[in-house]
Parts: sequence; C-alpha cells; structure tokens
Amino acid sequence: MLSKADMCCPAVTEVFTTSRDGAATAFLLAQLASRRGPILWVQDRLSAQEGGLPYGRGIAGITGQDRPILRVAARTPAEALWAMEEGLECSALSAVIGEVWGSPKVLDFTATKRLALRSQRSKVPLWVLRSDAEPSLSVAPDRWRVASAPSTDNTLDARAPGEALWSAELFRSRTRRPGTWVASHDRASDRLHLVAPLRDGAVGEDADPHPAPRLRPLGRGAA
Repeated sequence: MLSKADMCCPAVTEVFTTSRDGAATAFLLAQLASRRGPILWVQDRLSAQEGGLPYGRGIAGITGQDRPILRVAARTPAEALWAMEEGLECSALSAVIGEVWGSPKVLDFTATKRLALRSQRSKVPLWVLRSDAEPSLSVAPDRWRVASAPSTDNTLDARAPGEALWSAELFRSRTRRPGTWVASHDRASDRLHLVAPLRDGAVGEDADPHPAPRLRPLGRGAA
C-alpha cells in the first residue's frame, strides 16, 4: 500500500477501457483524491454520448472532496486536444482529464509529446481516458487497461454491492514495473490498494487453504 500523496505522478497517463460502467473513470479519480483545486474535464462528442457527463456528487464520493469541475464539451478529438493543451497552461488546476473516443489520427505521438511538455512545465498531471481505443505510439510514461471487477461483500446487506474493485493492468511504464492488480480505494487513509491476483499453484498437505493476498505498492521502484 502506498498513499497517493507519495506516488510519482507522471506528466501524462493513459487509461484504456472497453467497459461502459465508469470503472476507468473511478480508478483515475481515486488517484486524484489527495490533490486540491478544480479539475478541467474535456470530452469529445462521442465520449459524452457513450459514457455520459461527469457527475459532481459521484466524483465527491470517490475523492472525498467537493471540488469544482470545469467541463469542456468539444465537438471533435482535435478540439478536445486543443482544450487539454490550453488547460495544461493553468497551474491552478489540480488535474486535466481528457476523454477521447476511439483512435483518431490527431491523437498521435506528436500530439502526446505536446501534451507532455505542457504538463511538465505547469506541473499539472494529465489523464487521458481512451474508450474503445487501440494503444498506438505515445510518450505517456504510464499506460493502463482498467475494467470493473466483482465488488466485495456488503456486511450490512448481502444483496447490496460492497466496496468497488477494479481490474487494473499497467501494461507499459517507464517509472515502475508493469503488472496486473485488483485495485480498491481506501477513503479513510487515502490509499490506493493494489492486490496481486491469485495464481493457481501446487497444493501440498501443509498448504494454507486461505492464503492472504499479497499487497503490492504502486510507485517508483515497486517490486
């Protein structure tokens, strides 16, 4: 376990998803909980149509903060990229989130390079949410694939969902070791828990039938 305040936040992080349940959005918001200030949220037209609009109360529930959301509705991916670049010039923002649907040609290596340079200058992290997209060339140090996972049991009502869990695969990274985890957000301690998925192994007479999950930290130099 590692508090998000101690995590190394790359200038640009890409999150890929094929689900429509908001798992990727919740995953990235959980990592922004320790940051203060408004969020600039940019969506192209297809992202807004297919994934819906940001919901303030839901965001506050995930991050534990009722912060301003400055939403930009872009008609095209090109307009969305322009809005992200302009937003990254404002150091008062806690983050910029950009949603781009599919794999438009304008979101190429050169475009990600421009975004990364602006993010590095302003120290404002950029999260690019890519729905129904194929990973192409990019300068993003961290690239994730995120989907929803079955929630934990609800101790108060067996018929209700428990704590939200995500299947998170870091398939490319320049700052930490790639891997796959089941992730959850501990709001009380402001930590992102990453538990390595269970692996089938040989069963011996003295084997523990209920081994404890192995927690793996998310951060620079993670093992």
